[in-house]
Amino acid sequence: MTVYLFIVALFILGLGGMSLLPNLLRKLLAMNVMQVAVIVFFLAAAFKDGASVPILAESGPEGIAAEGYMNPLPHTLMLTAIVVSVSTTGLALGILIRIRRRFDTLNEVSLLRRLR
Repeated sequence: MTVYLFIVALFILGLGGMSLLPNLLRKLLAMNVMQVAVIVFFLAAAFKDGASVPILAESGPEGIAAEGYMNPLPHTLMLTAIVVSVSTTGLALGILIRIRRRFDTLNEVSLLRRLR
């Protein structure tokens, strides 16, 4: 239960940063905090207490109970989500560098004022 409260706190922190902070770089960091909250949620939901990794012994698959193993699919999907998150963060940082060079600001309000 404590893990889920931590996840909710992380998500609210990210959501608040995305909606309340005027700096675009800080908004990007808040978006990353939200992504981490979602990834931790999926990993926490996939966790089974007392289960082991699904690696079969040399003896073969006879007599294996599925309840004793964790499902590797959520972990694999979250690994893919981490790669996508790093890629989108890199692209967004590149765009923020271009915005900063062209408009000399990362403040959303002054940037929108200059674009009008």
